[in-house]
Amino acid sequence: MSPSRLVLASNNAHKLEEIGRMLASSGVELLPLSAFPELPEPPETAPDFEGNALQKARFVFERTGLPALADDSGLEVDALGGAPGVYSKRWTPEVSAEANNAKLRREMSGVHERSARFVCALALVSERGERAWRGTVEGQIAQEQRGEQGFGYDPMFLPERAPGKTMAQLSPAEKDAISHRGQALETLPAAIEALL
Repeated sequence: MSPSRLVLASNNAHKLEEIGRMLASSGVELLPLSAFPELPEPPETAPDFEGNALQKARFVFERTGLPALADDSGLEVDALGGAPGVYSKRWTPEVSAEANNAKLRREMSGVHERSARFVCALALVSERGERAWRGTVEGQIAQEQRGEQGFGYDPMFLPERAPGKTMAQLSPAEKDAISHRGQALETLPAAIEALL
């Protein structure tokens, strides 16, 4: 088994593309979960992002024997008590970005305190142990959707480090440089060195 092979414990094509892009120069081969069609979707029933990421990575590692990297990420809106949080993807019955963003606009209608953050927890599990950590990006909820890049809540999130633009108005390189996933991935080389 090559130590440079990692299974991403997700079927989310956007996450695979984003993480793969960030790891392109690292020498790590990122395998999609779809390379193991016998595996069901990993569970995510923990109450926090780190717990969910660890749960998913353990699930894939135990079934493939390969080191597994898992991501659990979402949006925390202060005026909504931290919601949608770990339920970001499943905040509406439709489980779609369109429905989720529509609900966010409704929930934030007339709300002046619009501070929020994107959170990304990563977990790496291998035969040498496990580790979880997080990255965050602070910002505000926009009044309306803007931009065509990115996915999920990106068109509704105005990051502090890109004034006047939503995440969906940034190029992939601009987003990678400031995103919650980008912040979390900065720690990945140290985790790989320790656990692979």
